[in-house]
Amino acid sequence: MSWPRLIAPTVLLLLAGCSSTPRQPAPIVDHTNPTPLPAAVPATPVAVPAGQYMVKKGDTLYRIALEHGLAYRDLASWNGLTDFNDIKIGQLLRLNPPQGAATPSGVEVRPLGEPAVVSSTPQQVKPAAKTASAAAPVAAKPQPAAASAAAKASASAASAVAKTPEKSATKPGADDADVADWVTPTPGKPGKGFTEESRGIDIPGKMGQSIVASASGKVVYAGSGLRGYGKMLIIKHNKEFLSAYAHNSKLLVKEGDNVKKGEKIAEMGNTDSDQVKLHFEVRRYGKPVDPAKYIQLE
Repeated sequence: MSWPRLIAPTVLLLLAGCSSTPRQPAPIVDHTNPTPLPAAVPATPVAVPAGQYMVKKGDTLYRIALEHGLAYRDLASWNGLTDFNDIKIGQLLRLNPPQGAATPSGVEVRPLGEPAVVSSTPQQVKPAAKTASAAAPVAAKPQPAAASAAAKASASAASAVAKTPEKSATKPGADDADVADWVTPTPGKPGKGFTEESRGIDIPGKMGQSIVASASGKVVYAGSGLRGYGKMLIIKHNKEFLSAYAHNSKLLVKEGDNVKKGEKIAEMGNTDSDQVKLHFEVRRYGKPVDPAKYIQLE
């Protein structure tokens, strides 16, 4: 018997066994509509109590104070901060003085057209040593003796009150008349008008050109600690108004100095700027407003 005849029956039996088991089709996976992932649960917003501010990424004490129309030293004092750089994301800062505290920055709240009475003992907070680099050097400005200044200011205020009825500095719409006598901080035509993004106006000029105070008040900031502003001065005129002068080459007054309308306070420059100019802002309760409403532009 030949080998093919012996193997043939075996092969037939194997084929019969395989054909009796039904084949299962390969599974088909549809990748066109994958199972959606569960939706992310939105973070619950944190409620910030009235009269307080929660520190966000990128904030500095100087900028928070400017955005709320405050003197940064007052803000530090109210929150017990001795190091102006020691604020943390999520930290709550009070924006009002504790009950019974002195008037912020020693500035009496009066319309800008009238003289301000300055306290002879304004509250001060000493900065930590590592914050000294934020302050720009300024020329010394002689200040009158505290007692003499207080006496003259009180007499001047009494005379003004006798001649002019008291006006409200908080009534909306009444402020324009009160600040009608502001002066332009420096000669020149603004490069572009006020926008919410610019927060002020830019007046180009020459290096060293004189910058003057647009209205009388107290210097509550003099330095270069606000990124994007260079060497900067902030003057607090009353509870309602601040004015800011940025990109200077030289500051001629220092924090705590009392300045008069039209007094030279700085020289124009290009610090933290790509051109020589003055960036000028007027802020009402911390909110930027169009300076063209208060000064005469060329």
